[in-house]
Amino acid sequence: MEYLIIIIICIITMLLLKFAWKIKISDIKKIKEIGYDENLNKITNKLPENKQICAKILKMLHNETVQIEEKENNTASLYIAISNTIFIANIKNTFTRVQTISHECLHSVQNRTTLLFNFFFSNVYFLYFIVICILRLLNQLNFAMIHIFILTMLGVIYYAIRSYLEMDAMTKATFLAKEYMEKTEKLTPEEINLLTETNKVVTEIGIKLYHYKLLFNCVIKIVFFATFNLICTLP
Repeated sequence: MEYLIIIIICIITMLLLKFAWKIKISDIKKIKEIGYDENLNKITNKLPENKQICAKILKMLHNETVQIEEKENNTASLYIAISNTIFIANIKNTFTRVQTISHECLHSVQNRTTLLFNFFFSNVYFLYFIVICILRLLNQLNFAMIHIFILTMLGVIYYAIRSYLEMDAMTKATFLAKEYMEKTEKLTPEEINLLTETNKVVTEIGIKLYHYKLLFNCVIKIVFFATFNLICTLP
């Protein structure tokens, strides 16, 4: 019965957050439509290639030791703290590419201890979830409620660290991208203002979607494990 209560509480929590943050599927569609807007892409096409943009922004941040690699088969750009490398995904045809690159460059100058902690803790958190699920499947796990509590605490820490890093980069990326575009002198003030204002819209939507996605990833683990235990305890 306690597992069912936990599942219901998790579902209600996510529904309440969805209502409070006004999360809509149409928001995702809106971001994609804006990102691939032809008129905005024509403006950003005046700018250099992605690796050049990345190198210039890193120079602006006084952090030129970062390795830059383009991965055409990647769907998301990311910064890996362990190797101190920025991987740029296939974002050539999106006007948000300058902001996306700015975002990853900002990650590279964040506190290294926090970045490394996030990397290792994220893997430990995921590994713990997999291990307890396997042990429960093999009927080798006792005190399941304690593991649900631990899973919840790990999720809280994971969310706190990850959201801090991402929100810091998200909120600063728009202004860094604007500063870069102004320094290139390849765009008119009007074009820069148009791109910046549109980037702000994307960021505003993106922040609430990311918060929700991050929490959802934590809560779904609890729901999955609780459901697993509920099924296993059925007569």
